[in-house]
Amino acid sequence: MASRAGPRAAGTDGSDFQHRERVAMHYQMSVTLKYEIKKLIYVHLVLWLLLVAKMSVGHLRLLSHDQVAMPYQWEYPYLLSIVPSILGLLSFPRNNISYLVLSMISMGLFSIAPLIYGSMEMFPAAQQLYRHGKAYRFLFGFSAVSVMYLVLVLAVQVHAWQLHYSKKLLDSWFTSTQEKKRK
Repeated sequence: MASRAGPRAAGTDGSDFQHRERVAMHYQMSVTLKYEIKKLIYVHLVLWLLLVAKMSVGHLRLLSHDQVAMPYQWEYPYLLSIVPSILGLLSFPRNNISYLVLSMISMGLFSIAPLIYGSMEMFPAAQQLYRHGKAYRFLFGFSAVSVMYLVLVLAVQVHAWQLHYSKKLLDSWFTSTQEKKRK
């Protein structure tokens, strides 16, 4: 073995590292995917908190309706989209496949479905805005439809990547459990 103070171990030129044990690829992949999913969950949490703040201000009438419009109908079920994120975080410490699967299924129900409904709900208002230049709901001086479509597109991307990485993580976990069963 080489040391800082002395010469290299006798009989080696440093190329004898091939025989050493390495971390299995699915474990490396699991750590990387967990990190990526956590980043996406934190981005989702920021979007969710902004939506909760917007809805609270609209319902409590803390600002005039010229500043913050009342929430769209799709925003209420989207509040449940925090549940898949929590389930995803709970699945990480012990590689709990059940929680990850529940997270993925509930993401479709509580995250993706309200976003699809929201795009359909806001489409007539968006069409009217872009054809005639008329907006009836505003969010701090901007058209609420434009701002909410921007949020919607960002949320779809976050959830799509989260589902993609969750599927890859699930495959990685299945690989490791299959290898353990073979031994």
